[in-house]
Amino acid sequence: MQQHARIQHEAEPNEGYIRKLIAEGEHQQLDFKFGINDSRKIARSLAAFANTDGGRLLIGVKDNGSIAGVRSEEEFYMVQAASEMFTRPVVPFEVKEWTINQKRVLEIIVPAIKDILHSAPEKKDDYLVYIRVKDENYPVNSVWLKAYKWKNSKTGTFIRFAESEKFFLNYLETEPSITQSRFCKLAKINSRTAENIIAGFVAIGMVSIVFTKQGVIYQLSDTYSGLTPEQRLKKITSHVSK
Repeated sequence: MQQHARIQHEAEPNEGYIRKLIAEGEHQQLDFKFGINDSRKIARSLAAFANTDGGRLLIGVKDNGSIAGVRSEEEFYMVQAASEMFTRPVVPFEVKEWTINQKRVLEIIVPAIKDILHSAPEKKDDYLVYIRVKDENYPVNSVWLKAYKWKNSKTGTFIRFAESEKFFLNYLETEPSITQSRFCKLAKINSRTAENIIAGFVAIGMVSIVFTKQGVIYQLSDTYSGLTPEQRLKKITSHVSK
């Protein structure tokens, strides 16, 4: 295996760089790993960081923030394998080794990579696109992928604004969220139609996708909520296909 990242050995400065990171707790750009025994699982973290805002993995740190230290350089090679063998395309990273109280912590630094989506295996050969939400990695769904494609289209994003679209927004004016299946049932439309409607509103910034452990829900975005009814209509109609 060709090594594409080298370990930079660092002594922790007096102000306690690693301790300050640990004090933040796990969040959208920081994850703790006591150790690595599954490169595929680490690949999901690398892909999620790259697809979102970038981030850091601290290897040798328990979930509660206590420093256990890495056991051997094998940890580094497991991360390297995760990147080179189990992310598509390969997610680059930097790695620093910090010594704290004679214990070694690996800091894996992953940049945010725009305009390219990275995937990692959910199972052996089932590659999915992952994103980082708070302190969790989630595989995206077809609505997210379609919205991403439309949002980044060179020709712009265009939607319909007929009865089903109006029903969707009106529902969210009175209810906090909705699922795709419930939208299908209430609006009496098929799943593909619902997917296109929701993805269109997500692409133009009117609706947010919320990933949870219980499933995916949709709600009005902060952008939508911050506009007057006239401004909302103007923004939406500017994206209506002619």
